[in-house]
Amino acid sequence: MDFELSEEHKEFQKHIRSFVELEIRPLVKESEDQEKFPTKLFQRMGEKKLLGVSYPVEYSGRGVDEISECIYSEELGRVCCGIATGLVLQTIATYPIYVFGTSEQKEKFIGEACRGEKVFSFALTEPNAGSDVQGIETTAVRSNGKYVINGSKMFIGNGPIADYALVAAYVKKERGINGIGLFIVDTKTPGFSANKLHKLGNRSNESAELVFKDVEVPEKDVIGKEAGGFSHLLQSLKRGRFIVAARNIGVAQASFEECCEYAKVKLQNGKLKSKSQAVRFKLAEMATLIAAARLMNYQVAWLYGSGRIPSVEASMAKLFSTEMAQWVTNEAMDIYGEDGNTMESNVQRYFRDARAGTIVEGSSEIQHTVIAKEIGL
Repeated sequence: MDFELSEEHKEFQKHIRSFVELEIRPLVKESEDQEKFPTKLFQRMGEKKLLGVSYPVEYSGRGVDEISECIYSEELGRVCCGIATGLVLQTIATYPIYVFGTSEQKEKFIGEACRGEKVFSFALTEPNAGSDVQGIETTAVRSNGKYVINGSKMFIGNGPIADYALVAAYVKKERGINGIGLFIVDTKTPGFSANKLHKLGNRSNESAELVFKDVEVPEKDVIGKEAGGFSHLLQSLKRGRFIVAARNIGVAQASFEECCEYAKVKLQNGKLKSKSQAVRFKLAEMATLIAAARLMNYQVAWLYGSGRIPSVEASMAKLFSTEMAQWVTNEAMDIYGEDGNTMESNVQRYFRDARAGTIVEGSSEIQHTVIAKEIGL
């Protein structure tokens, strides 16, 4: 099957690249150095309809297809993985609302996310429960027409700056997939607190431990059925995998591009590195793996756009793309040598950022488990 981006896709790619180069790249160094997300970007991108790009125009989205969403995430990741993470979380965190929420919830929360008026986080991971969703310990007890949430979440992107957190909690004493609820928590609610974390990579995406001490949530802010949160989470996580994959493809692409330019000007033993067979072969391998990951991810996006839920294909794309990005950025460090081992170098940032990709949205081990099960093992 022949594949090529449509003219519409190419125009969108050109548009988003122009925006990120002009308005995001100048913010990267300060954001990374200070470990602070440039929050004014939310409003600015909302004005340009560059938040929640896949949501319909009636919710202030752009209404693009899933391949365009891949392009969007990759172009953001190519400039700064940390900033990209904070921006795409607007979609990942609100997706369960879009699919399972009431019309009132969609109109309010999806609209606010797309316009950049409010910042959203997705609170699933806990200190004792990472990829094992059923292992969460946070509870939500129904009382006097409200739910009272107690517990904590860990490594939550956008946590310190979020206006709302999408929170998974057990609503039943019996633990299992049928006992989890999903709640929209206003972070200004008494009993909520966020403790900022300091990370190796994705430093411009502010992450936090979220603590819930008798946090009250009204019934109107439950998403879908009271105990239907597991299925809601599963769909969001599966869809989030191709978005994360695209972001990490962008990191790998940036690393590759800088290595190519570096090899053309850097001398080693009296000759350009670009003339070294060892370096040329590394760069050729990088280009091949990036192209393969991108096509694999486009296929997943196309399947979603065709109305299917490509669970195993999404796991394959996420696994391959994030492991590829980790390999590419490691090779980039080798090509740069000591030049890459300084904080002034971009390749050290790509190297750090790529490492997180194999952990978030389901670790590589989880993706291996999903794929192995699908092939009958």
